[in-house]
Amino acid sequence: MDKWIDINLLEKYPEASDTMIKEALDMCMEQVKNNLPEFEEHFPAANSEGNFYTPGINTDWTSGFWTGEVWLSYENAKNATDKELFERAGKKQADSFLNRINIRHYIDHHDMGFLYIPSCVAAYSLISYENAKEAAIKAADQLCSRYRPEGKYIQAWGEMWARDNARLIIDCMLNVPLLYWASEVTKDEHYAEIAKNHILTTMKHIIRDDDSTWHTIFFDPDTGEFSHGATCQGYKDASAWARGQAWGIYGTAIAYKNTGDKEYIKYFERVSKYFLKHLPTDLCPYWDLCFGDGDENEQPRDSSSAAIAVCGFLEMSKYLDEEDKAYYTSVAKKIMYSLIKNYQVKDRSISNGQLLHGTYAKKTPYNTCKNSGVDECVIWGDYFFMEALNRILRPGSMSYF
Repeated sequence: MDKWIDINLLEKYPEASDTMIKEALDMCMEQVKNNLPEFEEHFPAANSEGNFYTPGINTDWTSGFWTGEVWLSYENAKNATDKELFERAGKKQADSFLNRINIRHYIDHHDMGFLYIPSCVAAYSLISYENAKEAAIKAADQLCSRYRPEGKYIQAWGEMWARDNARLIIDCMLNVPLLYWASEVTKDEHYAEIAKNHILTTMKHIIRDDDSTWHTIFFDPDTGEFSHGATCQGYKDASAWARGQAWGIYGTAIAYKNTGDKEYIKYFERVSKYFLKHLPTDLCPYWDLCFGDGDENEQPRDSSSAAIAVCGFLEMSKYLDEEDKAYYTSVAKKIMYSLIKNYQVKDRSISNGQLLHGTYAKKTPYNTCKNSGVDECVIWGDYFFMEALNRILRPGSMSYF
């Protein structure tokens, strides 16, 4: 088990047992059920405040993750009454996403996958809900509209063709699966071609020589040639933003799933190695991987990064030889043991979220963001925590991304 991290660190935590995983998922589902009166017609904010989410309209790039929690609860419901409850809420929210794409409300960015995969692709795949299919295809079209052919990438945000926004960010590795899905259901290879080109461009430039990743990479707006790497949300340009590294882990696993190109296994191993080598002793990273044990009084964790990475380890383990499959599965279960024991919300009076100690963004002298959701629940962390539990408990179930 000492492939890439100190064996003593790994031995501190056992693997989460099936019973522990089941109890944790049941607890998550109960939290979703209890939240529905407030969040069936509304959506949680991107992050909690004082560990409690407030309701709002379907407007942020993060809204789809809450609906994903609802569909994961539907999949795992214990009785017909709960199943009907979750289905009703999921369909209602899918309708909200159809309305959002139809009126073009806050969709001029690349996060169509985050919005429409766990909400609408899930709804269509689980219950063949046609409104959800329509919404997700329209979202895929919107994502394609941000493709810049001169550099073969999807522009992350900002006005299209703006010279100062000729950039992609590593997060988009989790948005492009929407395009592979759209190709499959429409039989139009145009979507898959854009997805393939974007991933190739990303992987050509995003991994640095030490196997860490850039958050964002810029291109010459005229030629599409690589210009430079930078960060918006990491500690500084040269550091490794923990969530970005986790997006790289999960993103390369999904890229392999959709292409079968073995080069992505090599990329996956590189970014995984860096992530694992920079974990603190409780296996949950600080918000940037330049921090480690001893920084707990100054720096917050980002539990969402751990949950995202676990989903990537579990996805890629399906395609590896038995030795590597066993390694990544074991590491995933050990990280989950720590998340369940140390980070999961177990008392509704403390939080209406699922996973404590996440970090949306932390301002430093070297980045361009502002403090948001520092040491709070973050809605994607809640979702990927539930997805990881579901993947372990029901490995043959639908993979949303």
